Amino acid sequence: MSRLQRVVFDSSTLVGAALRVGSTPHRALSVALHFWDLCASAETLAELEEVLDRSKFDRYLTREKRRIFVANLRRRVHLFVVPDATMSETELPCRDPKDNPFLVLALIAEADVLVSSDTDLLVLHPWRGIPIVTPAEFLAGFSKS
Repeated sequence: MSRLQRVVFDSSTLVGAALRVGSTPHRALSVALHFWDLCASAETLAELEEVLDRSKFDRYLTREKRRIFVANLRRRVHLFVVPDATMSETELPCRDPKDNPFLVLALIAEADVLVSSDTDLLVLHPWRGIPIVTPAEFLAGFSKS
């Protein structure tokens, strides 16, 4: 029996999904949750939680609803442990070091694709054979896999 294809979503895409129901990031996340193995690590989930807790998002969605979004996501993801040694030993070309945990997670999880709305990650496409695509590209091509 073959495994489900694995996908990693970065925080920028997940924030978009949380704040704008029906948006392209939201639809991409919905597809991923239904047909893919959505991968995360403690570090990527912590970053998402920290970002969504920022008061600048209060005008879009209550803090409580943002916390519920993260809690629901935590229950649905396949959690991977990323050893500290792997983070320090992996050659990471990203311009923004805050994006490196997503690259390492994709590597550790043997992800089939990384979905991002962040140009610092998108310019790396493909990285070590892992496609890095926008939510729209994921919906157009990868969601039919």
